[in-house]
Amino acid sequence: MKRTWLLFAQTVTVLVAAYFVVATLKPEWLNRPTVRGGVVSLLEAPQTSSTAAPAPGSLSGAARKASPAVVSINTSTAARQNPRSNDPWFQFFFGDQGSQARSGLGSGVIVSPDGYILTNNHVVEGADEIEVRLNDNRHVSARVVGTDPDTDLAILKIELDKLPVIVLGNSDALQVGDTVLAIGNPFGVGQTVTSGIVSALGRNQLGINTFENFIQTDAAINPGNSGGALVDVNGNLMGINTAIYSRSGGSMGIGFAIPVSTARLVLDGIVRDGQVRRGWIGVEPNDLSPEMAETFGVKATEGVIITGVLQNGPGAQAGIRPGDIIVQVGDKPVANTSELLSSVAALKPGATVPFVVLRDDRRTTLDVTPGLRPERRNREPQR
Repeated sequence: MKRTWLLFAQTVTVLVAAYFVVATLKPEWLNRPTVRGGVVSLLEAPQTSSTAAPAPGSLSGAARKASPAVVSINTSTAARQNPRSNDPWFQFFFGDQGSQARSGLGSGVIVSPDGYILTNNHVVEGADEIEVRLNDNRHVSARVVGTDPDTDLAILKIELDKLPVIVLGNSDALQVGDTVLAIGNPFGVGQTVTSGIVSALGRNQLGINTFENFIQTDAAINPGNSGGALVDVNGNLMGINTAIYSRSGGSMGIGFAIPVSTARLVLDGIVRDGQVRRGWIGVEPNDLSPEMAETFGVKATEGVIITGVLQNGPGAQAGIRPGDIIVQVGDKPVANTSELLSSVAALKPGATVPFVVLRDDRRTTLDVTPGLRPERRNREPQR
């Protein structure tokens, strides 16, 4: 018995000594941190290079590719006084009518090595000075090359070398459910990337622009994001963030972006011709409601009814009459006035296009040669 107890005591002593040695020299073998000289030794993941491939499901690659080409835009407008503000009688009746200097904030996207920037017209409208700040902290004054209020787009130009340029994608290939990123400078906090999906396509009749064909997304878009980029998972530009639906002033998950296909047409038109050349046929269209169909005595349930035709306009010369129902422009069907407006505007002035029209409940095809859409003098849409 005494011999057994002695063997047990020696075994315990050896194990305790071994534990002490391991705990002192190789604490990681025991999978616990230890304090040595006031420094905590922790288990850490292996270091990875900043150029390593992103983790599965990560969108960092798209953000890294697109972000350098997204800029912040700061605008300022000088105070303007009424020319009669110094008249004592004017001040007596109307008070001080002097306006205060204003500043604005938005975003933009560099789309050309030559320094062309796409942004929203409402970001730069009326501005006296425009400053563009790049993601690498360079900043420079910009000039307005041209604007297109009908789509709420504007083209700026800056003079800098080695500009990052975004890659233009194919917005026509987008599908509902596709993942997208919104990049901009919300509230002036600095460049911010948010993610979401394409919630809907072809949104129109929102009363935001004359020509509406919006991409709807739930990626967070806030004030300051206007003019920024909506990109796909490859970092390619899909749209220009323009507006949000909000009751609070912040994001509520409903944002709208102008497709890059539309933005590219505006860019090319302004840079090449100084204006956007759109088709125009000189008619007054209306949605085909049951009441409108009854008024004109038609049985059709689809298409756009023409309630007025400009004398000697392109539509009248082609034979379009009041009461006709346009159901197709070229190879594109039209179901409402917004679609007809967009389809006609996309036509090349002077190039004849077939229009499919319902007249007396019969289909007929009219060859229409659109003219150049007149410049807008007010906020009312022109067809």
